[in-house]
Amino acid sequence: MNEIILSKRKNGMGMFILICLLYLASIVLFVGAASYELPIRGALRGLVMAISVIWFCVGWFLYLGLKVIRPQEALVLTLFGKYVGTLKEEGFYWVNPFCVAVNPAARTRLSQSGDVDSGDKTSLLTTLATSGKQTGEISSKKISLKVMTLSNSRQKINDCLGNPVEIGIAVMWRVTDTAKAVFNVDNYKEYLSLQCDSALREIVRIYPYDVAPGVDTTGDGIADEGSLRGSSELVARRIKDEIQSKVTDAGLEILEARITYLAYAPEIAAVMLQRQQASAIIDARKMIVDGAVGMVEMALDRLAENNTVELDEERKAAMVSNLLVVLCGSKDAQPIVNSGSLY
Repeated sequence: MNEIILSKRKNGMGMFILICLLYLASIVLFVGAASYELPIRGALRGLVMAISVIWFCVGWFLYLGLKVIRPQEALVLTLFGKYVGTLKEEGFYWVNPFCVAVNPAARTRLSQSGDVDSGDKTSLLTTLATSGKQTGEISSKKISLKVMTLSNSRQKINDCLGNPVEIGIAVMWRVTDTAKAVFNVDNYKEYLSLQCDSALREIVRIYPYDVAPGVDTTGDGIADEGSLRGSSELVARRIKDEIQSKVTDAGLEILEARITYLAYAPEIAAVMLQRQQASAIIDARKMIVDGAVGMVEMALDRLAENNTVELDEERKAAMVSNLLVVLCGSKDAQPIVNSGSLY
């Protein structure tokens, strides 16, 4: 289905004035014929009055062809089931009154921008031509071409290690082809939401929550350090590309995807927090021990270099033990001054 842009129908004001003039002429002719002021007689007078009454009763139907399109709006029109084109440029249009606007997603409300009923009414011209219910339907049939933000609900997904995580994304998108959006899918908003859920699950299952050894996230057969927490931009870009590949046929463009929430599922959050704390403690202890050993070696080398004191192997072992206890201890050491012999 190829989109057809109707850009040569901006004659709404001219048609509005013409219809008003025809209404005024019908009133003048009817009054003139009824009061015998017009130079017509007999059957012709009756014919003029009948035409005036008929026009006055059915002429309002032409008002249904008046359409007002604001910036970044579109109206997809069909005539007796056949797609005739899309009004995509802002302006005042007049089209065939039998044309019907189509938007299957008009009443769909998702957690996204633009899906809030603001209560705006259509123009006075449309109000004169339709009832209140019809007016609301015509207004809702317009398709927004603005950039929309879809915030999907948080999902619980198992990462590549089987750990359940909760993740939420925000997707910036817009409609680029109104014909595909309306006719290729049943409801393009719901279709986009479902594809976002599917793409999110497909990408998240490739990555671990945190860096894990022996995990290949790129598919090249080589283990890497990719993770949901540390490679959020790369994960978001892969989610965006995955969604775009699925919604191109629906006439939608994905501009950006961002991770808005990421955490372990509640049932394992406490355990994983303890695991992270234990890992942090081990890493800190390793660093402390490495530093302490280096300081002890430096102290022994300086003492031997300057011949400050002669230490045998037993005294060196006692000194190393004391220094390591002081440097690696979790509490401040309490110094003891020995005023006598070491023995």
